[in-house]
Amino acid sequence: MLKKTKVPHTYVIVFSIILLSAILTWIIPAGKYITEKNEVDGKNQNSLTFYYEKDLPAEYQSTIKSEPQTWQVFSALFNGFVRQSSIIAFILIIGGAFWIMNKSKAIDVAILSFLRFVTKLEHNRILRSVGVDNLVIVLVMSLFSLFGSIFGMSEETIAFTIIFIPLAISMGYDSIVGVCMVYIGAHLGFAGAILNPFTIGIAQGLSGIPLFSGIEYRVVCWIIINIVGFAFVLRYAHKVKKNPKSSLMYHEDAHWRKMEVHEDDRISYYTPKAAWYVYLAVLLALSGFSWFYPISSLKFGISTLNLHIIPVLTLVFAVAAYFSLRKSVHYFILLLLAYTVIFLIVGVMAYAWYVMEIASLFLALGVCSGLAINKSSGDISKLFLEGVNDISSAAIVVGLAGGIIVILENGGVIDSILYGLSKSMSDFGGFASVTTIYVIETLTNIIIPSGSAKAALTMPIMAPFSDLVGISRQATVMAYQFGGGFTNMITPTSGVLMGVLGVARIPYQKWFKWSWPLILILFLLGILLLIPTVTMKLNGF
Repeated sequence: MLKKTKVPHTYVIVFSIILLSAILTWIIPAGKYITEKNEVDGKNQNSLTFYYEKDLPAEYQSTIKSEPQTWQVFSALFNGFVRQSSIIAFILIIGGAFWIMNKSKAIDVAILSFLRFVTKLEHNRILRSVGVDNLVIVLVMSLFSLFGSIFGMSEETIAFTIIFIPLAISMGYDSIVGVCMVYIGAHLGFAGAILNPFTIGIAQGLSGIPLFSGIEYRVVCWIIINIVGFAFVLRYAHKVKKNPKSSLMYHEDAHWRKMEVHEDDRISYYTPKAAWYVYLAVLLALSGFSWFYPISSLKFGISTLNLHIIPVLTLVFAVAAYFSLRKSVHYFILLLLAYTVIFLIVGVMAYAWYVMEIASLFLALGVCSGLAINKSSGDISKLFLEGVNDISSAAIVVGLAGGIIVILENGGVIDSILYGLSKSMSDFGGFASVTTIYVIETLTNIIIPSGSAKAALTMPIMAPFSDLVGISRQATVMAYQFGGGFTNMITPTSGVLMGVLGVARIPYQKWFKWSWPLILILFLLGILLLIPTVTMKLNGF
């Protein structure tokens, strides 16, 4: 009998990629793109020019030198942790905060209430024919897709993953479906971005075209990408619902099934006096924010909407929290969770919040939850440490993945790889050129998973090139958009992906096995969606 091949551990896979990256630094010569000023028709213009190390102008000799990586594969692990420190801290704080909140059993109450609501909906003949579970998955994915499309939700999905995996398990699905509801939903929107200022805004600005122009066709692309992505996820979800053992994560999900809540689980509904004190403290804090931030300017692409959103939310909280506490502390904590999500959205869209502010928000949620259920400061600290310990493996994976980029950067080969890829486009026709740009952007995203960083590096090169081959700069932006969005869902260099998988306890190799058909379908779909940009007259193109 043949011995079954054992799949390597995620850590082994990531370290193998680090070794491969180190080998590339011995094969590929170091190089650098340099911004140079040129005079065109009496006007000064900036352009990016590539130089290999030996040809660098004297003033740039010290900026780069060929450094083939050897023992640095080990120091890259340390430097990877430093590079990804903000996301690592974010994951640890989120894990600790949710562990405290889970102790209150508020999430259990929410899941039971939701399942009861879904059961009632199944009595409706029309909804039953569509499939209530299918409707739930589509609605949740659509919401996150909008978030990804409008303001580029990415890192925030790590926090939401912890909420939606228990829900998916309770509905009879697996952790992969839970991740799809949040992460895949957001990144389908990210790939088909409509108003994302961190990708579309930067790329169009660097390309010299009006911000968020061509929105009509991008909306069409967003709808098509979502339909295809949703259909793939629903097909898998139906398979798992029909036969749970067909799930790739059946054995690993035993961890989540142990936490699954049932109707016969005993939950004591109560409201300690401490919860009322927390209510007053939070209300006082919200009143202070209302005083200092009476108007919030929510940015939707190039549009800005000024609203008295924080004062309104404060008034709603004062009433809703009072009645939730009259019912049970569980509903009060769920209200705090809802407000955490709402303030996350407001903070990102109006105040440019990032992982530090979001982590602080969830930490406050955890502390308030612990105090509301009458836990002492020592108990809250112990619960927080338990949560950090439970989530630590996810943080380690993110740090290891950061080492891949460190090796390529220290070896000075990232720009050389990009230059070599761009040279392959010479003498191509319109469709072949935009397809090649798409392929290059896809490959580049593996080593530069940041959408804004990739735009800053590639668009100054690709935009002028599109003029030479006779395709619109808008088409080049679309190629960049698709090339980054799809690859993010599978590349191990993405700290967000590795963080989500770590939180979900999904080994990377199993995620790769599940996701590569979807990524291949989306990649081919991207090629089809690029055809009209060079064959048809589209508004803004």
